[in-house]
Amino acid sequence: MAKYKIAWLPGDGVGKDVMEAARIVLDALKFDAEYIPGDIGWEFWKHEGDPLPKRTIEMMKQTDAALFGAITSKPKEEAAKELDDHLKDKGLVYFSPIVRLRQEFNLHTNMRPCKAYPGNPLNYKEGIDLVVFRENTEGLYGGVEFHPIPQEVFDVLDKHHPKMGKFRQYGLENLAMSTRIMSRQKCENIVRQAFEYAKKHGRKSVTVVDKPNVLRETGGLMVRTAREVAKNYPDIPLYETNIDAQAMWLLKNPFDYDILVAENMFGDILSDLAAQLVGGLGFASAGNIGDNYAVFEPTHGSAPKYAGQYKVNPIAMLLATKLMLDWLGETKDGERLESAIATVIKEGKVRTYDMGGNNTTLEVAEEVARKL
Repeated sequence: MAKYKIAWLPGDGVGKDVMEAARIVLDALKFDAEYIPGDIGWEFWKHEGDPLPKRTIEMMKQTDAALFGAITSKPKEEAAKELDDHLKDKGLVYFSPIVRLRQEFNLHTNMRPCKAYPGNPLNYKEGIDLVVFRENTEGLYGGVEFHPIPQEVFDVLDKHHPKMGKFRQYGLENLAMSTRIMSRQKCENIVRQAFEYAKKHGRKSVTVVDKPNVLRETGGLMVRTAREVAKNYPDIPLYETNIDAQAMWLLKNPFDYDILVAENMFGDILSDLAAQLVGGLGFASAGNIGDNYAVFEPTHGSAPKYAGQYKVNPIAMLLATKLMLDWLGETKDGERLESAIATVIKEGKVRTYDMGGNNTTLEVAEEVARKL
């Protein structure tokens, strides 16, 4: 019997290509696992009206962790048009399956390392090495939205908040609202995760990023909570920045930052900015981590125009695989894999098109496997 059961979720487009690359290196590592395929993605939305069928969730509950490729997401109206005819006009609403996975399994911590590996021609500056911790289940991505705003919801908000009344003139049918709901418990958890990581890995500081001068209640809650958590880590400085200024400073002075922690949307934006500093989304991996389960993924999209061409960079997927190995406690294999990836990047002999080469997705994975 295999030591691990891994939910295998290629998803859409190039997700399938990069997952093939992941399997090449896992086999080279002789990783003792059974890989259980799961249905997820756009095809299941079109033909079943659910991009994350219940059978996939039930299967995942029997596994130790999941590797995920990429997903196609489209706005509500466009998604509805692509449903099979027998599913149209049934009130089905598309909801991102990766967001749903985070909520279904309470994957509260999104960890995104951003490291500039020597030899990568796409690095902004050599030596950048930071990690973004993003709260993964609340905030603006919590999914509590309205369009139009129901009368009873508007009336309650109007009763309790003087600024709401000015929107009545537009008509409720013309109003849309996305809420930013945050709890002290989840703010505390994500900040504590950031500090614990800094403590374990010898990181020099934690920076909490929000906008409390404007988003006074939610941003204020995040910053106040971070200050309380920081008292338990007196040897690790806590810095506070506003999201807009942080975007500028991260580009200007990337070496000033080590661990960044933020709510859901701000963390998403910061991690993509940080990814570009170290070569782009082809090098950006993420772990969606809960108390007892985790899903690991590259952070790029499904890139349908490249699907099946084995053209895209698999390194983000391979680094996500490394994160999975670490989380499972297979840290020696994780170190071996990262070392092999770093060697291939430094040598520069095997590169995909984004790095100025002409090698395929699988050729890069095979070169990494040889280094193993």
